[in-house]
Amino acid sequence: MTAQPTKHGQGGLVTRFAPSPTGQLHEGHAVSAIRAHDLARRGGGRFLLRIEDIDATRSRPEHVATILDDLAWLGLTWEGPVYQSARLALYTAALDRLRAMGLVYPCFCTRADIAASLSAPHGAPGATYPGTCRSLPRHERAARMGEPHGWRLDIVAATARAGAGLTWHDAVAGTVVADPATQGDVIVARKDAPASYHLAVTVDDAAQGVTDIVRGVDLFEATHIHRLLQALLALSTPRYHHHPLIHDAAGKRLAKRTGAPTLAARREAGENGLALAERLRAAIA
Repeated sequence: MTAQPTKHGQGGLVTRFAPSPTGQLHEGHAVSAIRAHDLARRGGGRFLLRIEDIDATRSRPEHVATILDDLAWLGLTWEGPVYQSARLALYTAALDRLRAMGLVYPCFCTRADIAASLSAPHGAPGATYPGTCRSLPRHERAARMGEPHGWRLDIVAATARAGAGLTWHDAVAGTVVADPATQGDVIVARKDAPASYHLAVTVDDAAQGVTDIVRGVDLFEATHIHRLLQALLALSTPRYHHHPLIHDAAGKRLAKRTGAPTLAARREAGENGLALAERLRAAIA
């Protein structure tokens, strides 16, 4: 039987903002936070803050403090925060369920291994994971379990298990038919963490009762995987609101890795956060 999106009543609207404390927020983050906050407030619902600090090697407590200060500077109020690092047992339980269904397999590949496979004559730039470890003989897999490894979702087996006709609703795109196969065998647990972004965010949104997810359109494709995981784990499916990304004056997307001006720097320079929030609301209306 094909799992379908769960219907949510308007009275129980719940949104969230879920930044990673691996750097400071910029205007792009502010847009997502404001959109999620205002959607909840207009609907008489709840706006949650979740700190996605599952990456222990890059997350920093000082960034958490800055995130809280930035959101308050913008005039936002929230419930929480909840920290992913305190929820690891939930991700382990979800991975165990997928493992029990035979839908995941251990992956011993390094990034260099994968890059080499994709650059070989049979590969192609931008191709998905080639399935190297999926085809390992059982005895070889068992012998290597002491090595560092992650876990990948067998996308063919998982899609067959979930059944055809999975859909999700996007505020702009309307009803979208999930096509997770385009993403390949994604990682659901990393070598250095009990869950990947895909698994953790899906489990957390369901556990927290999130009904409406507001995030940038750069995560639109990831939703195909999240919808599949929801079906496999019998979790509810929120409504999605993927908004356009914002760019600087040169047309370059604002991002941490490109050195976008941070909210903290603007706050410390004396800029009015409430005025900035109103300008962003006007720009995205």
